[in-house]
Amino acid sequence: MAITKEQKKEAVKSLADQFSKSKIAVFAGFQGLKVPELEELRKKLREEKADYQVTKKTLIKIGLAKSNLKDTELPELEGSVATVFGYNDEATPAKILSDFSKSNKKLIVLGGLMNEQFIDASQIKILADLPTREQLLAQTVGTIQAPVSGFVRALSGNIRNLVGVLNNIGESKK
Repeated sequence: MAITKEQKKEAVKSLADQFSKSKIAVFAGFQGLKVPELEELRKKLREEKADYQVTKKTLIKIGLAKSNLKDTELPELEGSVATVFGYNDEATPAKILSDFSKSNKKLIVLGGLMNEQFIDASQIKILADLPTREQLLAQTVGTIQAPVSGFVRALSGNIRNLVGVLNNIGESKK
């Protein structure tokens, strides 16, 4: 069933809004995926506050032109294209799509938009291999904490030794 001109205008407006709000937009080919598989993918993306949307490529280009990314060049994308919009961080949608494509070979990551530039599938893969935000924060805290905890251990060792010496002196005086 063909969509009306009014529905196309709404779709373009929605796409422009999503492109403007998102930190990353990842394009994926989904030809041959079954509905249960797509629903599983959508569920994983929803849990991470990311949107999955299938739209015609011409409407994607028009929506991109009407967003704040209007100067971004989008190469020709092959086949049916879905767009995943990530609003919280850049790596999570890329990680979810990359992990999903490992178990479902029919999902193909085509590229994406980040920082007002098109990034290809290999760059999306690199982004997907990054640790999560929580892991990076934990590593940072560990790095900051390491010198302090080492200093505390060194001081406690000296105090322990002093207590041992004082105990030995006290024992010898008895």
